Amino acid sequence: MSRFFDGATESGSSAAVEWQGGTGTFWAWGEFGGARVALEASPDGDTWFAVGDAVSFAEKGVAAFALGPCRLRATIAEAGEGTSISARI
Repeated sequence: MSRFFDGATESGSSAAVEWQGGTGTFWAWGEFGGARVALEASPDGDTWFAVGDAVSFAEKGVAAFALGPCRLRATIAEAGEGTSISARI
């Protein structure tokens, strides 16, 4: 299991991890404080794409995804006071 965030309190993107392709599970939990966390994919590490609404959460959630080889990261947007988000695949 790869950790993207562990109690993150600010908006921003995690470090990228290499995804070898296949199915996976995106987990996010904690105090959202008005924030959203989303899974993003990149073919080259420079251009990032939202994987989709199913893997974008405004509260704790878990969702499956299927992707070919790429880089993955999680991004937190609109973090507010009290935000503390953890996310993993």
